[in-house]
Amino acid sequence: MCRSIKVLRRPAVPVTQDEISTAALQFVRKVSGYHKPSLSNQAAFDTAVKEIAQATDRLLQSLAPTPRSVVDSGSRQDAAGSQT
Repeated sequence: MCRSIKVLRRPAVPVTQDEISTAALQFVRKVSGYHKPSLSNQAAFDTAVKEIAQATDRLLQSLAPTPRSVVDSGSRQDAAGSQT
């Protein structure tokens, strides 16, 4: 549905609040059909973006690392440590 929204859950790379907000904005734009809502719809639009960003943040915080992300994270840290 939202092909332009990038994957936010990446091993060893923390997601920023800006990335979460941008993804939420893209989602609301897609669902609502508005790139920029009218003044009468602005409050509802902004509330939806805020709520989706909060739900996304909660989701990302509650997900356990997958075995692959743990391995990838460890490999990157090992490689970084051996370069110094």
